[in-house]
Amino acid sequence: MDMQPPYLLFLGDAPDQLAAKTATGIAYWRPEWCLGQLRLPDCRADLGLPDLTLKEAREAGARTLVVGVANRGGVVSQAWLDTLLHALELGYDVANGLHRRLATIPELHQRAAALGRRLIDVRHPDQPVPVASGARRSGHRLLTVGTDCSVGKMFAALALERELRRRGVSATFRATGQTGVFIAGGGICVDAVVADFIAGAAEWLTPANAPDHWDVVEGQGSLFHPSYAGVSLGLLHGTQAECLVMCHEPGRAHMRGVPEYSLPSLSECIRLNEQLGRLTCPECRVIGLALNTAALSEADAARALAAAEDETGLPAVDPCRHGVARLVEAMPL
Repeated sequence: MDMQPPYLLFLGDAPDQLAAKTATGIAYWRPEWCLGQLRLPDCRADLGLPDLTLKEAREAGARTLVVGVANRGGVVSQAWLDTLLHALELGYDVANGLHRRLATIPELHQRAAALGRRLIDVRHPDQPVPVASGARRSGHRLLTVGTDCSVGKMFAALALERELRRRGVSATFRATGQTGVFIAGGGICVDAVVADFIAGAAEWLTPANAPDHWDVVEGQGSLFHPSYAGVSLGLLHGTQAECLVMCHEPGRAHMRGVPEYSLPSLSECIRLNEQLGRLTCPECRVIGLALNTAALSEADAARALAAAEDETGLPAVDPCRHGVARLVEAMPL
């Protein structure tokens, strides 16, 4: 992508911290690119960055306003429009990872064209992707999978890539969602790919590689989520991952966005992911667990991790609190 930092991260009217996960990911993994945050009055998310107006951030050197919200359905709120238009007038490019393309909003398209500014929609791939072949290919692949949406699959994948590289292992983070693409500077948002081509997109993203190279692939959704299971399955088949890391947030009452659906147990989720993954990679297995315990105290987090290990017999870590060394040590390097 040709996005110009520094960034001003736009949180809009995000109703909670999780709704601002795109901005959260960028701020955590690329802090050197981020000058501050811009929040509307009803925003309930906070990155801990300086609150700046468009004018203040522009005077401080910001070049791109990044829409950092990830909402259900990927819509661009009408309440954001005045802010986005004003950003263009002040000289910003505007980057967006939502399903709705900025370029399809007439007011934004016309204003950007008149001012010579860019509307950057990273979610929509501009390269052709093939139908998956299922043919085996060289190199190794690890995929993060989950019991639900928004449980830390991207964070775990980035932490695993970093730890592998620290140990001298050839590894590449492969982004499959808008936040990951912003962080990596490339990738493909598989939830914007036509259904027949999702597995093919995953094959394209993780091509044949050196025998000792690991592609660490950001997972999406959950096989148990009624809205997004199709994307999860396409990634599972297309990556041909021999290693899976199961991601989970203890304490969730139900699947995100669908209160009538409860979360599966870790053991149930492991069994199904391994069973379906073995269609294209007979060696596919879960090698460990990455738990998001941010909402728990240290003592409660320790209990949750111990319970997960007792249930599954696999190493369980919180990548943020403890790192992922134990997961890397469980990989067949």
